[in-house]
Amino acid sequence: MKKKIALLAGGFTGEYVISLQTADTIAANIDREKYEVYKVVISREGWFHEDGAGTRWPVDKNDFSIRLETSKVVFDVALIAIHGSPGEDGRLQGYLELLDIPYTTCDVTTSAITMNKSYTKNILAGTEGLHLAGSVQLFREWAAGMLESCRHLQLPLFVKPNNGGSSIGMSKVGSWEELEPALERAFREDGQVLVEEYIKGREYSVGAFRVGGELEVLPSTEIIPGRDFFDFEAKYSPGASEEITPGRLPENARLTLEQLVKEVYQRLNCRGAVRMDFIQEEETGHWYFIEVNTVPGQSENSILPRQIRASGRSMGEFYSLLIEEASRRND
Repeated sequence: MKKKIALLAGGFTGEYVISLQTADTIAANIDREKYEVYKVVISREGWFHEDGAGTRWPVDKNDFSIRLETSKVVFDVALIAIHGSPGEDGRLQGYLELLDIPYTTCDVTTSAITMNKSYTKNILAGTEGLHLAGSVQLFREWAAGMLESCRHLQLPLFVKPNNGGSSIGMSKVGSWEELEPALERAFREDGQVLVEEYIKGREYSVGAFRVGGELEVLPSTEIIPGRDFFDFEAKYSPGASEEITPGRLPENARLTLEQLVKEVYQRLNCRGAVRMDFIQEEETGHWYFIEVNTVPGQSENSILPRQIRASGRSMGEFYSLLIEEASRRND
């Protein structure tokens, strides 16, 4: 009997459209001989499944099911494709845990912590071989002295919402006069903001996932932004940045990066597929951690699908591995 898969898309943030694109990629590649796939869209207006005829069937949140004309569908596994809240911050994971429904992402605690860039850096501090840029975490509620608390940092700075991975609301600041408007922009997206020192170097993004106790690190992607930094437009606009997979790295640097990815994955207690971003500092060759995305984008313009293909796996095989791994965790 085919497993019934809830493919969760949408969400409450500016990445809603990107999430739908991710879900479309997954739906186009998932093995239909093994799985029945029902795309479930979650938004602030409601939760629903839309069938091939365009009819919307509401989700019963009491048991996370949908009732069609002649049947009730209950799900074996939830495949989460929601970037940001509620799919990447632990909220949806907590709901599914209460209903004992397996899901394909990190657990509640890891999802919640890794959405907060500052808390994530605190956990990773002291990891051998991993460097962290100087930074300050700011809170909207504690506005007094905000500008002065950043003065010990070295310009230029990145100012970004502390919760989220889309780069919406992110700015690069080259002078102290630019800091206040950059903070205002970031606070429009989030009640917490991270101000972080700029590290000059090459950026690399690396996917990883665990299956059957084995942690597999995918080929890296070297990112060369066509603009000043890798913001939302550079991430999701075709041609806005050059992305080279596998990244151009000497063997020793590649192995060092791979080991750091494994260490971060384990320290944060990750599950499923994640994507981590690093910068190799130009002068020293040191590796600086930027962030981890626990529900990485998988649209046609996204990095992770290219890395999966570069590893020699098909996308269908990859999603089957994620689904079966989630199922095993609840056996």
